Amino acid sequence: MASLQLPLISPIPQLVNATTPDSVNKSLLFSDFVGLCCKSKRTRRRIGVTSSFSSSVSRFASRKKSSCPVSATLGVDRRHVSPPSSPPYPPPDLKPKRRIRFGFVERGACGVGFIANLENKPSHAIVKDALSALGCMEHRGGCGADNDSGDGSGLMTSIPWELFDNWAESEGIGSFDKLHTGVGMIFFPRDDILMKEAKEAIVNIFKQEGLEVLGWRSVPINTSVVGFNAKETMPNIEQVFVRVIKEENVDDIERELYICRKLIERAANSESWGNELYFCSLSNQTIVYKGMLRSEVLRLFYYDLQNDIYKSPFAIYHRRYSTNTSPRWPLAQPMRFLGHNGEINTIQGNLNWMQSREASLKSSVWHGRENEIRPYGNPKASDSANLDSAAELLIRSGRSPEQALMILVPEAYKNHPTLTIKYPEVVDFYDYYKGQMEAWDGPALLLFSDGKTVGACLDRNGLRPARYWRTIDNFVYVASEVGVIPMDESKVTMKGRLGPGMMITVDLPGGQVYENTEVKKRVALSNPYGKWVSENLRSLKSANFFSATVMDNEAILRCQQAFGYSSEDVQMVIENMASQGKEPTFCMGDDIPLAILSQKPHMLYDYFKQRFAQVTNPAIDPLREGLVMSLEINIGKRGNILEDGPENASQVLNSSLLPQSESDDGYNTSFTINCILMIYTEWTKNIVTFVQLILSSPVLNEGELELLLKDPHLKPQVLPTFFDIRKGVEGSLEKTLIKLCEAADEAVRNGSQLLVLSDRSDDLEPTRPAIPILLAVGAVHQHLIQNGLRMSTSIVADTAQCFSTHHFACLIGYGASAICPYLALETCRQWRLSKRTVSLMMNGKMPTVTIEQAQKNFCKAVKSGLLKILSKMGISLLSSYCGAQIFEIYGLGKEVVDLAFCGSVSNIGGVTFDELARETLSFWVKAFSEATAKRLENYGFIQFRPGGEYHGNNPEMSKLLHKAVRQKSENAFSIYQQHLANRPVNVLRDLLELKSDRAPIPVGKVEPAISIVQRFCTGGMSLGAISRETHEAIAIAMNRLGGKSNSGEGGEDPIRWAPLTDVVDGYSPTLPHLKGLQNGDTATSAIKQVASGRFGVTPTFLVNASQLEIKIAQGAKPGEGGQLPGKKVSAYIARLRNSKPGVPLISPPPHHDIYSIEDLAQLIYDLHQVNPKAKVSVKLVAEAGIGTVASGVAKGNADVIQISGHDGGTGASPISSIKHAGGPWELGLTETHQTLIANGLRERVILRVDGGFKSGVDVMMAAAMGADEYGFGSVAMIATGCVMARICHTNNCPVGVASQREELRARFPGVPGDLVNFFLYVAEEVRGMLAQLGYQKLDDIIGHTDLLRQRDISLVKTQHLDLSYIMSSVGLPKLSSTDIRNQDIHSNGPVLDDDVLADPEILDAIENEKVINKTIKIYNVDRAVCGRIAGVVAKKYGDTGFAGQLNITFTGSAGQSFACFLTPGMNIRLIGEANDYVGKGMAGGELVVTPVENTGFVPEEATIVGNTCLYGATGGQVFIRGKAGERFAVRNSLAEAVVEGTGDHCCEYMTGGCVVVLGKVGRNVAAGMTGGLAYILDEDDSLMPKVNKEIVKVQRVTAPVGQMQLKSLVEAHVEKTGSSKGASILKEWDTYLPLFWQLVPPSEEDTPEACAAYEATSAGQVTSFQSA
Repeated sequence: MASLQLPLISPIPQLVNATTPDSVNKSLLFSDFVGLCCKSKRTRRRIGVTSSFSSSVSRFASRKKSSCPVSATLGVDRRHVSPPSSPPYPPPDLKPKRRIRFGFVERGACGVGFIANLENKPSHAIVKDALSALGCMEHRGGCGADNDSGDGSGLMTSIPWELFDNWAESEGIGSFDKLHTGVGMIFFPRDDILMKEAKEAIVNIFKQEGLEVLGWRSVPINTSVVGFNAKETMPNIEQVFVRVIKEENVDDIERELYICRKLIERAANSESWGNELYFCSLSNQTIVYKGMLRSEVLRLFYYDLQNDIYKSPFAIYHRRYSTNTSPRWPLAQPMRFLGHNGEINTIQGNLNWMQSREASLKSSVWHGRENEIRPYGNPKASDSANLDSAAELLIRSGRSPEQALMILVPEAYKNHPTLTIKYPEVVDFYDYYKGQMEAWDGPALLLFSDGKTVGACLDRNGLRPARYWRTIDNFVYVASEVGVIPMDESKVTMKGRLGPGMMITVDLPGGQVYENTEVKKRVALSNPYGKWVSENLRSLKSANFFSATVMDNEAILRCQQAFGYSSEDVQMVIENMASQGKEPTFCMGDDIPLAILSQKPHMLYDYFKQRFAQVTNPAIDPLREGLVMSLEINIGKRGNILEDGPENASQVLNSSLLPQSESDDGYNTSFTINCILMIYTEWTKNIVTFVQLILSSPVLNEGELELLLKDPHLKPQVLPTFFDIRKGVEGSLEKTLIKLCEAADEAVRNGSQLLVLSDRSDDLEPTRPAIPILLAVGAVHQHLIQNGLRMSTSIVADTAQCFSTHHFACLIGYGASAICPYLALETCRQWRLSKRTVSLMMNGKMPTVTIEQAQKNFCKAVKSGLLKILSKMGISLLSSYCGAQIFEIYGLGKEVVDLAFCGSVSNIGGVTFDELARETLSFWVKAFSEATAKRLENYGFIQFRPGGEYHGNNPEMSKLLHKAVRQKSENAFSIYQQHLANRPVNVLRDLLELKSDRAPIPVGKVEPAISIVQRFCTGGMSLGAISRETHEAIAIAMNRLGGKSNSGEGGEDPIRWAPLTDVVDGYSPTLPHLKGLQNGDTATSAIKQVASGRFGVTPTFLVNASQLEIKIAQGAKPGEGGQLPGKKVSAYIARLRNSKPGVPLISPPPHHDIYSIEDLAQLIYDLHQVNPKAKVSVKLVAEAGIGTVASGVAKGNADVIQISGHDGGTGASPISSIKHAGGPWELGLTETHQTLIANGLRERVILRVDGGFKSGVDVMMAAAMGADEYGFGSVAMIATGCVMARICHTNNCPVGVASQREELRARFPGVPGDLVNFFLYVAEEVRGMLAQLGYQKLDDIIGHTDLLRQRDISLVKTQHLDLSYIMSSVGLPKLSSTDIRNQDIHSNGPVLDDDVLADPEILDAIENEKVINKTIKIYNVDRAVCGRIAGVVAKKYGDTGFAGQLNITFTGSAGQSFACFLTPGMNIRLIGEANDYVGKGMAGGELVVTPVENTGFVPEEATIVGNTCLYGATGGQVFIRGKAGERFAVRNSLAEAVVEGTGDHCCEYMTGGCVVVLGKVGRNVAAGMTGGLAYILDEDDSLMPKVNKEIVKVQRVTAPVGQMQLKSLVEAHVEKTGSSKGASILKEWDTYLPLFWQLVPPSEEDTPEACAAYEATSAGQVTSFQSA
């Protein structure tokens, strides 16, 4: 153990794992439920352009509702409030400890912006404008349960010296020496005595550092405006003024102040008040005013901000929407450098790596004081605070702010056409830093300033809105939205937007604005990075795959048995990947027990579930937006990030290995090794040489591993991973792990830069089983982090126990940089050489692949699977995923987690090392047992088989259920119940039972079954995935009961919306394919789903719902989109989905208008707008941290939150997604219910839960855990006839339940009555259980976890499961479940549409189909304008029936979702500009957006509308004079649009319609475009590299009909908008026509618009393409 006890190079903070932050006293979080949203949201402020921002235009005065004044009784004297038990923000603990523990780091999403004066002139007007802009982004923030405490808002400015000088003179201090004075803005403990102690400590440290404290200023504040919750935790707020005597340079002064702050934080750490001390800022340049306040309260709270002599040349403002449950004062933003709107998804890995880096960071500017400024990260702080801390370190170490941000948040620079051709030096810069700093990855808009530079940058995927503009009087503005500040458009000289990875900076002293490439070019040219990287290029050869097996068949079998392979793993997973090159798909969810509950042995990986993005950040689309993703990873020692130098780069690469062009499979399958020999000069000036290898992917073959092992620079060390059981199993595994860690430690200290953990052995021994490789990797990774050695080496796993994408992801997530899956590759070779495979290929029954191709296919499938796993968490770079631990654990005990997986959430405990050793051994012995069969065992984990693993949905269960519901036999149903009661432990709730201290009551006294069934819902199964017969039978059954069926994401036939009146003998001519009908039946789905594909979502669909469900995630594959195979897209399905028959339909991962919590809140707002009579539900999937997500959703005004378990899901999905993502609903529901209660939000929302429900027992368990409503998916399909053949994805369902084939659908056996019978039986079962427990109604047990008891059951694997988490309670809601369910639908409050609809002329025009013209003023706070009007029209006339015309002109800056869900007859004109989501879901009509006349900017060069316009449009025409943002016309089905330029991903997922772009576009045009046409003007020949040619063909416009279509649209554009660009094109049509490209997907190739040869048709028959 000697090596373990060496003194730590850097002290390590000891932190406590907590999924629920205890930052504030829990008792303080209970508060009365006042309303549905913040007061400010109920207030529609009217902004007059000429008046101040808070004044109202008198025309709206009658509608304006003022906020209720905050009662003075809330103004508790803060000095007499006892301090909270665990105060807000702990500075790092610096005592050396063993482990860092992470809870879920707090996250937030927000609205941000800055204003800067290029002449660097300070003024109060800038501060005032910033505060006004902040007020106009209140809707982008969140509010606590008291509806008054904001999640946080703040302002960063330069220091207002005039204000402080005035104060100083009044105090007799005299005016400050501005160069040598630092100002600190400090949150102090609430207790005055503790505050005094804190001050003394601060003064002492300043004195030690030679700084003179000039004075303390109590910041003047108004506590009466603070919300109740915020006041309970409000700190004392003071400013300190210090004189820095010994430094003359501004950077040195700032560094000195930084050191002082770090020393103060360190000193405070050992004090009782340490957690309550927080520096908002301590600087000579900038100051931050912030708090747990709403936007408009910030100015009222700080009197300084109202003072006319508070002047600054710039201001950064920020409004926070915290998805953390209890926002805290210090977590308000801006931070000390950054204002961050977004999410860092890789935060846990970033923190690990920053901690690992502490030992190696050195810079001459610190004069040897690096130890004093550690640590660089704090796991208790938010992701934003940690990113700010990393940026601060780089900037204080001499980097410029823009360089620091380029290092931390690099853009997607690989294969970037513009950068590669025009700015190669920028590519060199990124290449140079890629191996030194892992990206802080996730959606982010970052505003930053050090007082001299102000800037903003966007993440690599562009997943936050950012607009900027400049005026003639030298002001520059950046904001999340336009319209936040009144602006004279004639003075605006430039309008733009930040696209993915873009940056804008303002140099205040120099008076210059630098746009994206100028900024980056300046940074990249500051050093000769290209020269440093290219001067020392050496080449290294790649290795081919083996062309024969290495072992004989018997040895392969033995190895497979020893390492836990089953026949399913080999045949369904490995062989499938080898033959197809992709992961196998399956369907109907995961219905086997969790690994910890199973009686069968499982690999260690099965205890881990992948985490995924939902709500707070979006998943990425690896299929269509893979250009931002990369699997590259670096091997070898990482250097000192604080120093630049020519010694840092000597690369070894073979240019033939680098991705010249992608191979036909979409991946460069050759192995790219790019060796960078980096020589670093360490602090001691000793020369240390080390090498970094860049691998194109983490999947190695044997030859490539051999190359690494022979590399002399890396000094590789192979560490065998076997443990010895000759002296018994007890203790053997843990002891060996500790020895392995010591050996790794020693190897690294001896200079090894590559550790290869290997379970390869020429001869396996019965008494030396292999340590599960994941356990070995995790333990070594964690150990090296703790000892400060992790940056000095890389870990590679050489293992037999890795073959599925989940295995690779686990190993990388816990620290491996690369994996050589030698047994999986050997299995591929064995399969290819087998007689059976050869025979199948010869007979043409299987595509022929060579032995090399089989292995390439396997690796390709792994790589695409890894991209999918990264993307579902919203992570783009494998280098950032490495070590990020994006998993949660179900079934491993604390001792195992602490040693190898520290920081991962494991809420239920589980197996010990010895129990794990025994499970490992149960596989191992099979390889040496004579009794073992000579073939692999089939455990039945994927497909049900007799004798295999238990499946919840098994044939016997299906038969018993069919018998009960078809015969309507109570006796048969009780046999079904008995079958479920006798099953082996299958789910967590099977370990629990309900016990009551009450006497039983007669069943007659219990609420009736008909009342209980109204709480039942069926799953969201789309029409298309299942047949029309099944879909309609389920809907009719639920409507008979008063429950709710769910449309899924495929739209719905309007014929289903009216009650049937023509039924004779159970048959109806309206629905002739169904039987068992009754008059009065309706086939409408009460819940209509809005998913990412927007299929079938039209205004009429939306207004005919009683509930609208936003699908964020689905149980079978959370974080992923869906896919309907082309063979299931019949003509009927295509008509409902506005697509083309036979063309596959892909639903992207949910990110197009759900980038963040504030975007989800906007979509909820949109749906409430179009249908104010429908409740809006949000569907989430259980995972650790879901409580915080649900709190954000509740604040976002959702009516219902649905929690799905991982075991749910009926759709097709990759096997690894079905098996390894999401958590049990028992844990997700518990966390959600209790977090909502703790935050006073539970009464706002109905909680619904689903996943594997089969009986009344499940309903009762869910009720006790807090659910109000209960969803049934698979079992509802079984009740209507499904036989669980599990071939839904093939379109061959034998009983027509999940097929679109007519002949199979004719076999559908179900009638609605069967499902009615099932639900009535379940309800009666619930009644019986309630009676037995002594309760009269479900209301009485909902949330009563005290009724739950852990059953005395002996599990095979462990007795260490702990379900106390599920059985704990934080209290009950203040309302009963019935009261919560019967609440009014949440409202958007007063909206502009209500004013329009209140106009008698408008009402008359709608009622009597007349023509009306109106002009109305609009502001950015007016959101989803026209949505409600469209809903009224659609409800009355449907999507196409309105014959009148509503011609409405709006002037000003429109809020988000302007002109959403338009219907034909609505002609909307906007003179001004708009934000994101313009024309979302429009079904018809006309939309024109044009700037005001006499602008100071050139319209066609200006961005005039935001991101994601026309999302899911199904008709209408749009004309935009100016440019649009990212994802223009995404999922457009039928709309026609003309725009003068777009950002990235234009026409993504388009299935119909026509888009004309008269200007430049961004990257990735037409990705996933399967229908419709696009015409793009390419004046400088730059389009081709930007088009995604995977589907579309690019051709000139040669077909006469196409030319006519293009010209007529341009003519219409000029007529509607007055476009000068369009006019000049028409004027010189013959010159411009050859410059247009036409983008044509296969489904359009034979249309007259795209096919010149189509002229055979007579001219009279040619019709315009799919116009609305």
